Amino acid sequence: MAREGRSCPLAYRYAPADLCRQASECSADVLYVIGGLYGNILALDEIERMARAEEREGRRVQLVFNGDFNWFNTSDELFRAVNERVLGHTVSLGNVEYELADPSPGAGCGCAYPEFVDQGVVERSNRIIERLQGVASAHPDIQMQLADLPRYRCLIFGGLKVLVLHGDPESLAGWGLAHESFAEGNEASLSEWFSMTGADAMVCTHTCLPVLWSGLVAEQARLVVNNGSAGMGNLHGDPRGLITRISASRPSVEPVATLERRGLHFSLVPVAFDHRAWLTRFDVLWPSGSDAEMSYRNRLLSGTSLAPGDVVFPSGF
Repeated sequence: MAREGRSCPLAYRYAPADLCRQASECSADVLYVIGGLYGNILALDEIERMARAEEREGRRVQLVFNGDFNWFNTSDELFRAVNERVLGHTVSLGNVEYELADPSPGAGCGCAYPEFVDQGVVERSNRIIERLQGVASAHPDIQMQLADLPRYRCLIFGGLKVLVLHGDPESLAGWGLAHESFAEGNEASLSEWFSMTGADAMVCTHTCLPVLWSGLVAEQARLVVNNGSAGMGNLHGDPRGLITRISASRPSVEPVATLERRGLHFSLVPVAFDHRAWLTRFDVLWPSGSDAEMSYRNRLLSGTSLAPGDVVFPSGF
């Protein structure tokens, strides 16, 4: 039981070589990959507004949610509203949704937190998922829809093979594509994963901090984009969320970071949701002293310690 929240079920694991055996063609002009919405319905409002603005300019936008779109939405109304809207788009599982659809004994939140994460954070996350599971149990139709979602998707977009993950190429809750892993040097794993999957780009979330990486594998340019969180601040003094935008066109708003490969722009684009209104809703659900308030409210107020330059990692090969 002491490992709840630090270990994960065997069902979370998969073989990297299997991830792109089947790929789906995308006909859209723009992909928004949205990880870590965390139940922030006002961030969802803003993302949908951004997509509508692109479409008014003649660009078709496909919204792709790659997990953890639930977390803070612990009221029946908010839980249903977030899920009904998200499930109308292209969706894959996060560990949160996996544990809402089919709770795994001993998994806790299913986050597979590394040892550098404080135990208090782990225990609070386990209690948050328990509360959210209680809400989800009143919505069996949504639980059934979540249970049918895939753990990953491989998309053909603009001639590139884009692997959309939640964690990393070995596990739904893996931390191999976390900011901390890039900072420590994960070039050997990256080379192996790109070689085994055949992907041109990996787009992920789960680990809460953003990353934009480029490098060469077998003399081919490869990319990793981790958007951190769409529903929380990601940078120092900046409460905006981030999503991954992929398109041949440049974003109309200034990205935090961007790279161009074979005619496609991979950008970390800010989500400027109504911050004050979201804090008001958050404080009702998670008042002072609650688990989510202790773990997340400071981040909602002021972001993280990262500067924009901290999220970009150069070639290591």
